[in-house]
Amino acid sequence: MGPFVANALSSRLTGEVRREGVRWVQRFDRGAAVGPPSSERLTTGSGTGTGTVIAFRPDADIFGTAVCSFDTLAEHFGTLAFLNRGLDISLTDQRPPGGPRSERFLFPGGAEDFVAFIAARAGTSEGTGVLGFEYEDPQIAGSVEVALMRSCTFTGGIQSFANCVPTPGGGPHVEGFREGVAAAINTFVRERRPLTETDTGLGPDLLDDGLTAVVSVKLDHPEFEGPTRGTLAHAEVRESVAPAVQDHLSTWLAADPRRASAVVGRIVTDTWPAGA
Repeated sequence: MGPFVANALSSRLTGEVRREGVRWVQRFDRGAAVGPPSSERLTTGSGTGTGTVIAFRPDADIFGTAVCSFDTLAEHFGTLAFLNRGLDISLTDQRPPGGPRSERFLFPGGAEDFVAFIAARAGTSEGTGVLGFEYEDPQIAGSVEVALMRSCTFTGGIQSFANCVPTPGGGPHVEGFREGVAAAINTFVRERRPLTETDTGLGPDLLDDGLTAVVSVKLDHPEFEGPTRGTLAHAEVRESVAPAVQDHLSTWLAADPRRASAVVGRIVTDTWPAGA
C-alpha cells in the first residue's frame, strides 16, 4: 500500500521529509491537505540527517476500529525483511502500560532465513539444510530469489511472492520452480538408477511432500490476475525460473551424495520400489 492509499484510508496523516538541512512537514485530514507544507532549517542539535517519516491513524469510519495489532504488523514487517535481504525494520508499540514493546527484523540470509524460520516455527529442525540462490535476469526485467528444504516430518509448502506481494494463486514463478525441482531430481535419479523405457519419471505433483520453499520475484512492472489479483501473470518468468532451479539444485545434490539421498530417498522409494 503506497502513501496515496494510506492517506485516503486515514483520518490523519503527517509526512515529514528531511533533506539538505531542511525539515518539511505536511499534514492531511481524511485525505485533504491542511494548509501548505511547513519548513524549518535544522540545526546541529536537532539532527541534520536525511529521511522520510510517515505517521498516520487508520480511519475508524472505514475500518471500524483505529487500533493496530502489534502481532499483525510484526508478521508483515518480518515477511518484508525476509524478502529484502539486509533491510532493517524496527517496530515499537508504546501503548502497553508496562512499557514499550519492540521488535527488530533483519535477516541477512533473505529467503534462506525465511525457510529456516518456517521450519523452526513448526517445531522441526530436521531437514537437509536450506538451498538458496538469487539472480538478476534482464529477460524478465527483474530478479528471482529461491530457497528450499526437504524434511521427512514437515511440509511447509511453497510460499510465493511478486514484488513482496503474496501470490497465493501461484503463477509462472511457482510453475517454473516446480518444473526445475522435478527436472533436477529426475536427472539425478536417472544417472544413478536404471529405469524402464516406459517410465516417465517424477512429475512436480509428487515432490510436494516434505517440501518447504520460498519463491520471490521482483519485476519492474508486475501484472496480476485472478479474482483477488493473487496470481502472477508474467509467462516469461517460468522460462527463467525453471532452468535456474534445475541448475542450482542439480549442483547442490551432486556436491553431497548423503544429503542428496535424504532429499531424494523417500520420493524414489515411494515411486520406484526396489526391484521395480
